[in-house]
Amino acid sequence: MLAILAPGQGSQKPGFLTPWIEDPAAASRLREWSDLIGLDLVRLGTEAGQDEITDTANTQPLLVAAGLLAAERLLADPAVDAAATVVAGHSVGELTALAIAGVLTPEAAVRLAAVRGREMAAACNIEPTTMAAVLGGVEDEVLARIEASGAWPANRNGAGQIVAAGPVAAIEKLAGDPPEKARIIALSVAGAFHTPHMAPAQEALEAVAADIATADPTRTLLSNRDGRPVTTGATALQQLVAQVTSPVRWDACMSTLGELGVTAVIELPPAGTLTGLAKRALKGVERHNVNTPDDLAAAAVLAGNEGVE
Repeated sequence: MLAILAPGQGSQKPGFLTPWIEDPAAASRLREWSDLIGLDLVRLGTEAGQDEITDTANTQPLLVAAGLLAAERLLADPAVDAAATVVAGHSVGELTALAIAGVLTPEAAVRLAAVRGREMAAACNIEPTTMAAVLGGVEDEVLARIEASGAWPANRNGAGQIVAAGPVAAIEKLAGDPPEKARIIALSVAGAFHTPHMAPAQEALEAVAADIATADPTRTLLSNRDGRPVTTGATALQQLVAQVTSPVRWDACMSTLGELGVTAVIELPPAGTLTGLAKRALKGVERHNVNTPDDLAAAAVLAGNEGVE
């Protein structure tokens, strides 16, 4: 059983879309989405520097567009399309996953990503907030220490990695008194994503999502909320909107991948983060990163092997 995974913010690098738009059809697709949201995704993905593509307002639609470009090429192969029965995305990558599962059109996913990114960037400017990765330690003790510091567990990524988010003072308090056998790594982010500090962004996204048509998923779609499959399009979109202020439970998503019997995962560009987590949490599962069109052939071979009983 094959799962397709879509990464979240933080994995992008300057120029990472350059090899994809050598295909005129892909370049045209990207220009269409650029016109839809008023952002030059072609330039952002090929010429923009690190600071510009790290801007949340740019990063989120760029990542969703990148994932969808690759997914369209990947799923054009009948073997991959048939084998890829499970899909999940991390944070903003969940929008990519909803489109792959047929809940949203690609255009709706890119549009929602642009609203989400813009409004989350605006929410970050209301007060100074930040995030930090907590690596190691005992999970219950780490969660208790995060709460005691006045922060929230924004991402529970599994494999001994929990990301704390909250006011700068709260994260500094956590770093000054870390949980036993844990280390704290400050993250270069605009603010406290997936916490109540993003409430204005959630309200804005909810208003736009109210006019978006959905369909029920055609593949098994896992939710960041609890890692469980979502069976209706309306619920999937509702949970995606709520995710803006709620923790990303990627640990639960990986647990469900194991329960479902997934034996291989393919990560969309910019790939590497989620397959890295899977390497530690899903022993024996084959992993493949798709970062350029040159990686598609090996993905097709992997999918073909998954289709053989």
